[in-house]
Amino acid sequence: MEQGVKEMGTAYAGSAASAEDASTVFYNPAGLSLLQGTQVSAGVHFIKTSFKFTNQGSTTALTPLTGEGLTGNNGGDAGSWNTVPFGYFATNLDNGVSLGFGVGVPFGLATNYNPGWVGRYHALRSKIITINLNTSIAYAVTDKLSVGAGFDAMYVKGEFSQAIDFGTILAAAGDIPQRDDGQVDIDADDWGYGYNLGVLYQLSQTTRIGASYRSRVYQSLSGTADFTVPATARAILSALPAGSVPQFQDGAAGAHVTLPDSATLSFYHEIDSRWALMADVGWMDWSTLKELRIQFSDPTQPDSVTTLKWKDAWRFGLGASYRATPQWDLRFGTMYDQTPIRSAEFRTPRLPDQNRVWATLGTSYHLTKAFDIDLAYAHLFMVGKARTTMDATGENTDLGGLKGSYDNMGDIVSAQINYAW
Repeated sequence: MEQGVKEMGTAYAGSAASAEDASTVFYNPAGLSLLQGTQVSAGVHFIKTSFKFTNQGSTTALTPLTGEGLTGNNGGDAGSWNTVPFGYFATNLDNGVSLGFGVGVPFGLATNYNPGWVGRYHALRSKIITINLNTSIAYAVTDKLSVGAGFDAMYVKGEFSQAIDFGTILAAAGDIPQRDDGQVDIDADDWGYGYNLGVLYQLSQTTRIGASYRSRVYQSLSGTADFTVPATARAILSALPAGSVPQFQDGAAGAHVTLPDSATLSFYHEIDSRWALMADVGWMDWSTLKELRIQFSDPTQPDSVTTLKWKDAWRFGLGASYRATPQWDLRFGTMYDQTPIRSAEFRTPRLPDQNRVWATLGTSYHLTKAFDIDLAYAHLFMVGKARTTMDATGENTDLGGLKGSYDNMGDIVSAQINYAW
């Protein structure tokens, strides 16, 4: 949702109905019909995440035999500062048609754990970057009704690393579990394509509703896998019969991912010349992500599988804006934001997400009639405790059973400039 700063000031309430600047290209292309002349908006979100794990009895597939659980530290703070830029352009052609173009980052994550942490066989470093190019067109069917549509070209790049427990994999050949770690680094990318639709209806001069839909985007990522194999494990592998075990050779790797479709229904109402209220209901089809399966070009190398089984997620937001002076606008908002991860069994350390409540503040300063600056801040209050109980069973028994809880936090600081002519 981090595509506009005015919208963040109201916790994205009314995002598909407010249409206050060119960022409506993303939130609802039909909103382009409300903009006058030509406008540009550009800004950046600075997102600070914090993910702190506490181990609570993690085990390995051999724990029933050896009595030893997963060893290692808690991983430090896996969160970081992330920069999310965006830019949008909109123009009204005065014949009922409006055009728009935008560049944004609709999906992304980053986590980075200390090398020797207890969950190293599940994840060390994870990073997903997307860049979405969005062209849009809107048409004012009547004075009250506008419709819009857009085309999306989305680039996705993924970087994943994790430790490999060669000691457990080769225990039958004399290696020592958790004492002979290697690593794999995977880097892959792809372009995918989708579309977005929107409708905006003016109930009165002061009240309007908007609805928007963004399609799924199918990505077939391809890239490379770089294995680091310690000397002891390499010697054992080379002595084993060819084809009896994977050789962990560098080569090609890839994954198929379907990024979810989403829908938003928004309400916007001006109480008087100073106050406006907004409300928002959003849905995202995260159930498209059943698993993260990384496949390798080496036929002896088994797939690396992380079972996700994510569920569809909803968000509910309320917001308000206040014209304090002719130069200053103030904004407030709150949102309940549901996680797609419903079970501790499927909470991966690559993204230990949980339900959250947003509290946001925002302001705009109108330097001139044509130029203004937006600022906003959001704090994400996490609901309950994020737990993980990932098993040491299934297709990757050498990962170990990661069990523990997370202490998570999120803050966003944002700035945007707008110019109209």
